[in-house]
Amino acid sequence: MAKPATFLPISEKPDLPREEEKTLEYWKEIDAFQESMRQARGKPLYNFYDGPPFATGLPHYGHILAGTIKDVVCRHAHQRGHYVERRFGWDCHGVPVEGIIDAKLNIKGRGDVLAMGIDKYNEECRSIVQMYTKEWRQIVERFGRWIDFDNDYKTMDLSYMESIWWCFKTLFDKGMVYRAFRVMAYSTALCTPLSNFEVALNYKEVPDPSIIVQFKRTDKENAYVLAWTTTPWTLPSNLALCVHPTLTYLRVKKKADGVEWIVGKDRFDWVCSSIKKDPKKDFEVLEEMPGEKVVGITYEPLFPYFKEKAKAEGRKYWQVLSDTYVTTAAGTCIVHQAPAFGEDDYRVCVKHGIIDKDGTGMVHPVDEGGCFTSDVTDFKGQHVKEADKHIKEMLKQKGNLVFNGTEVHNYPHCWRSETPLIYRAIPAWFIKVEEVRDKLIANNNQTYWVPSFVKEKRFHNWLAEARDWCVSRNRYWGAPIPLWVSDDFEEVVCIGSVAELEQYAGRKITDLHRHFIDDITIPSKQGKGMLKRVDEVFDCWFESGSMPYSSKHYPFENKDEFEKGFPANFIAEGLDQTRGWFYTLMVLSTHIFDKPAFQNLICNGLVLAADGKKMSKRLKNYPDPTDMCNKYGADAVRMYMCNSPVVRAEPLKFREDGVMDIVKDVFLPWYNAYRFFILEVTRYEMENGKFVPDPVRMKKSSNVMDKWINASMHELIRFVRQEMDGYRLYTVVGGLTKLLEDLTNWYVRLNRDRMRGTFGADDALTSLCTLYEVLLNLSVLLAPVTPFITELIYQNLARALPDGHPFKAKSVHFVMVPDHDPDALDPEVQKAVGRMQSLIELGRTCREQRQV
Repeated sequence: MAKPATFLPISEKPDLPREEEKTLEYWKEIDAFQESMRQARGKPLYNFYDGPPFATGLPHYGHILAGTIKDVVCRHAHQRGHYVERRFGWDCHGVPVEGIIDAKLNIKGRGDVLAMGIDKYNEECRSIVQMYTKEWRQIVERFGRWIDFDNDYKTMDLSYMESIWWCFKTLFDKGMVYRAFRVMAYSTALCTPLSNFEVALNYKEVPDPSIIVQFKRTDKENAYVLAWTTTPWTLPSNLALCVHPTLTYLRVKKKADGVEWIVGKDRFDWVCSSIKKDPKKDFEVLEEMPGEKVVGITYEPLFPYFKEKAKAEGRKYWQVLSDTYVTTAAGTCIVHQAPAFGEDDYRVCVKHGIIDKDGTGMVHPVDEGGCFTSDVTDFKGQHVKEADKHIKEMLKQKGNLVFNGTEVHNYPHCWRSETPLIYRAIPAWFIKVEEVRDKLIANNNQTYWVPSFVKEKRFHNWLAEARDWCVSRNRYWGAPIPLWVSDDFEEVVCIGSVAELEQYAGRKITDLHRHFIDDITIPSKQGKGMLKRVDEVFDCWFESGSMPYSSKHYPFENKDEFEKGFPANFIAEGLDQTRGWFYTLMVLSTHIFDKPAFQNLICNGLVLAADGKKMSKRLKNYPDPTDMCNKYGADAVRMYMCNSPVVRAEPLKFREDGVMDIVKDVFLPWYNAYRFFILEVTRYEMENGKFVPDPVRMKKSSNVMDKWINASMHELIRFVRQEMDGYRLYTVVGGLTKLLEDLTNWYVRLNRDRMRGTFGADDALTSLCTLYEVLLNLSVLLAPVTPFITELIYQNLARALPDGHPFKAKSVHFVMVPDHDPDALDPEVQKAVGRMQSLIELGRTCREQRQV
């Protein structure tokens, strides 16, 4: 009776997606991920931070790409003998959640929220936070990523929020927190200011008004000062005009009607071309003068809305000021000043005493939703951007509109709502960043990035120009800022823990969201009555930036564990996070520990549609990720992305035929070589007895091709370890596929007869042992990149290994990456075979050209 074959028979044509589903079931059966963690416990720690996504939408290719990169690196680190904790996290707060509730309940603004009640509103938000967590888990696991969903962290958890408070109090105690009244980028859709790095996330080329307006002088009849603006909606709030003190200005007279204008000399030709007039034929130059001579000229306001305020407060509005920020680059060299809506306007008007530093005397007729208040009677209730056209129409009727045009320029838009931002004076809480720029740069220099240019140029430049960070948001569903203040803001108490708050509350605190704590007051120590919590919540970037500490509930728990693993060995996200998560991680870790939060970083590029455009659900210009899995398998998508420019921060135009090519050109030849091996071993065993792998036989072989493929394999082991240490996935995958090509197209093809026994059983066994070792090592080396097909091949190959063998395990993912054998390296043989390959390829090319 024949003994059973060592290897199980395999199908001729594999159904890779179906095989992957079987593998998922097998992993579930043996609890593979958790078992790998149990086996690694006690080994050297490799710390990885996973940035939290929102669960209010389904994962897209950007998430899958970043997840694949993280999975490849973490799997490899495990296979190099490390304990790699991998916890999934969820970003639970902020506008993505509030936006869904606003749409559901038809919430239009703050008034609607307050009428409903912050408690009811926040609970509505909580109810949908994890809307798609089940789908996220299914998709992430289907793509082969091993990460702990059961022990995840959520930014809305009490433990996470308490550590956020600890982070903030640490900064507060260091004097790094302050409140200021500033003109800031403001989202009228979200009713909140944005930080400077959020502003930088979403600039768009858009057409805006480009108008020249004449302001009537009060000291002279029929005389005007010309100013230019792209924001007509700010004109009702105009309080001054500004010239440059040393630039030259012209006083010109229109020959047609005798009207006088004051305009910058360098921009007079542009004004004339805009209104289609000849500067010499249509105008007479009456005077040239420096800007300082124009200073002090008074003019009539374009609109009468604030005349009474000026009179009642004794304000000297509506005069010409000077400042060196005025340039000749655009406009008329005369800038209209609306200090409530321009950073320079605010500064200049404070400097000249038009308004006070704390904002007293400023006119601010725009509400939190970006609509004019009742102060501006003609445009009350109109959104400022919508009011532009009506304001221009009124200026035209009054005779103040000199030119009405359009200018296309880059303008910041809200990165969440896609609506244009405005600049608006608002009190907000800031963290000092400008004074620690040098420390940020020094800590950045301690980190290693792939690709390096993102660190050395894009991120370095951003840090060099970093500005103080506005961390307050006028929203509801978020971690509340833990500041209790007096009415005059002169007494401030910062709370840094639940226990500390409980002392003042006199009750158990089980939740830190606004509706659970806003009623708590703290007695003043300065006789100022009761201190109340400020209205704002944290910018969600502060929450995600505190992830290293908050996900561990540091310092309240896991103190030793955290400190041993900080900074993290590795993080990875997309290029957009240079001004997002990477930045906030660096700012907070620098402030708290004067260290970077991470040591190594892979920055990926954007995944675009095949035509190079942004992937759009509405346009359906990309294949569904789940369909790709079902059609080609997750491994094909993983290898396609890892072997593309996207893993070095360049864009990837995602093409379905690129995924198909991986199956056709890599997986099928690989599978066929594996199948050929199984068939030939089965044949060998029928004639010669049990096949027993013998690496020593391969090592002693005098056959040149055996020596070559063995040398190539050990060179690859050395190369993979080296390149993975350098986090260069793009070179690793190329090296792996090169050996696969050498194996399938050269070694197997040129040694078929040997394996079939043509030159005797001994030679057949040597060649089969050689092929076995290469296939087995490839399955281990490729396991992090293609976890499914390697498991499929390994499970059968491992049947030949004796118990106790270092490669014998329940899963290929439990097997450690071997060390390369220096004695097996043979550069001379590799060169010789390389020359042979080149000659054969040349011969093939000649035959094709001559159509032989």
